[in-house]
Amino acid sequence: MSSTTQTAETTIAVVGGRLVTPDSVLEGGVRIEGGQITEIGEIDADADTVIDADGRLVLPGLVDLHGDDIEQHLQPRSGARMDAAMALASADRANVAAGITTKFHAISFELDEEADRSPELAATMSDAIVDATDLLVDHRLHARCEVTQKRCVEAVLDVLDNGDADLVSVMSHIPGKGQFNDIEAFRSYYENSSNHTAEEAREMIEERMSIPMETIRDRIDRILDRAHECGAVTASHDDENPREVERLAESGVDITEYPITLETAKRATEVGMTTAMGAPNLVRGESQWGNLATAEGIEAGVIDTLVADYHPPSLLAGVFVDTGEPLPERVKRASAAPADAVGVTDRGRIEPGKRGDLIVVDPEPTPMVTNAIVGGKPVYRADATMEVSR
Repeated sequence: MSSTTQTAETTIAVVGGRLVTPDSVLEGGVRIEGGQITEIGEIDADADTVIDADGRLVLPGLVDLHGDDIEQHLQPRSGARMDAAMALASADRANVAAGITTKFHAISFELDEEADRSPELAATMSDAIVDATDLLVDHRLHARCEVTQKRCVEAVLDVLDNGDADLVSVMSHIPGKGQFNDIEAFRSYYENSSNHTAEEAREMIEERMSIPMETIRDRIDRILDRAHECGAVTASHDDENPREVERLAESGVDITEYPITLETAKRATEVGMTTAMGAPNLVRGESQWGNLATAEGIEAGVIDTLVADYHPPSLLAGVFVDTGEPLPERVKRASAAPADAVGVTDRGRIEPGKRGDLIVVDPEPTPMVTNAIVGGKPVYRADATMEVSR
């Protein structure tokens, strides 16, 4: 599903660029008609709108499968809640400026009232995403389910029954497991946040560790089964060992997000799962939690896609981190690969017949988007000297 209702009634020619295609970087242009790419390379520049890339790079629009940055727009500071529609509109502009033209908002169905998270708030945000119109990019729902909490499981099942989620992931933030494989790391994270006291952190540890693993696995299976029935793509979060990904793959999980170790990522690749890692991890050069570094996984050949996580600009910046690979391969991780992973294969590539999602990028000194086209419609311009309408 898409919350974008844009139509493309004009022809667009992007000229004078360096096109990053799936296989190479070409000098030339791109022609878009009826919302689709019709020509690349030496093109007919007679169009309703002509955009002069002026030697800059022309990339396919980026596809972000996991971005929770909307939370920063919903609550820019503790206790200051904004309207859901305003938060979505603000996130929309921030993401297109970062080159993201298809956005899967990772909405957390988690009960943590002190951090202003609840299944009810998640449902409100989900409705806003599904119902939104007249936004710049294609917005979709990635429902993240905290399976240690029964209310959250039931809420995500309702979202799936409504047909609202394109992607659903299961997560279990249990002290001593996954992201918080050190119980003290869990305690420190919540104690040092501005939303929890030491006593509250202790209570959370006791509550989450009291749930039998069999119960957690049963809840995971319920979510996965319902997702498969509804046609949603499935993901797991913070998988910590090869055996865990084996079990999840057997249950039909399509994507592993942020595997904790290199061995886990390698096993995910072996069993046919798509492996997604955070672009901020790659840009910063390390995991925030001391887990697998994205660069290490890329060097081992086991990272398929990058996601924006909490920082949309990092997805574009990650494309330009030198991993020793050709630029088209790096671009693929943020465009074609994530699109293919969730079945939206009409985008993510500069090829005739693909959806007209393009960004013009000035890579130096920091990668910046100067123009964006979504669904064959110019929606963003940051350089007033570039576009000439005829």
